[in-house]
Amino acid sequence: MKTALTIAGSDCSGGAGIQADIKTMTMNGVYAMSAITALTAQNTTGVTAIQESTPEFLQQQLDAVFEDIYPDAVKIGMVSSCELIRVIGDRLRYYNARNIVVDPVMVATSGSSLMKTDAVHTLVEELFPISSLVTPNIPEAQVLSGLTIGSEDDMIAAAKQIGDSYHCAVLLKGGHSINDANDLLYDKGSLAWFKRRRINNPNTHGTGCTLSSAIAANLAKGFTLAESVQRAKDYICGALTAMLDLGSGSGPMDHAFDLRKKWMVSK
Repeated sequence: MKTALTIAGSDCSGGAGIQADIKTMTMNGVYAMSAITALTAQNTTGVTAIQESTPEFLQQQLDAVFEDIYPDAVKIGMVSSCELIRVIGDRLRYYNARNIVVDPVMVATSGSSLMKTDAVHTLVEELFPISSLVTPNIPEAQVLSGLTIGSEDDMIAAAKQIGDSYHCAVLLKGGHSINDANDLLYDKGSLAWFKRRRINNPNTHGTGCTLSSAIAANLAKGFTLAESVQRAKDYICGALTAMLDLGSGSGPMDHAFDLRKKWMVSK
């Protein structure tokens, strides 16, 4: 079985962070492992507290994983401080990690800030150059590129700016603020659109975590980058279409929408 590691924060409500990553990786057919960068107290309405891991403890988690069950892919999500980012960069280089997908989580779906301002510079310098793919949404791409994005042409300009500046492939996620659900992949000078209709579901907590984890899982299984993006978009479309409705805010998706086993049957 192929393996994947998520390096991210914990979401105690289960919709985002490592909880969403592990569910997604499992449903996409790989063995999931995790290194926790922070504990968060959050639910569908917002984040109320963050407790970071120490750099030393994060390194110990990464060493424990890589020295025993080497991951075929790595997904990086919420990392809120420079010190933790540097530890991740150092360990991934040391172990020659492959198939690294970086989801530059800056703000939660609820609007809560998840990254310190000075950490953004460290993120792009330490992790973008070693990544196979970076997956910013529109607000994140505006921060990373320094450009205002209000159209698909702006998306192209921003993706090129990010990819060329940091020498990485970029999947710029569109969303209904720009288009239906059309994402743009910029890789080594080539552009490809991945188009989907917008699903009218207000419960989108953890969509970014889920998409990046699904891409990492498919890269681990040997699919190309474009194939992995397409498969991940198909998976997240199914999870949203299932219309799970939990919580009083922006709720989670049904990550297990395609699980039809006897163990799932209720009494």
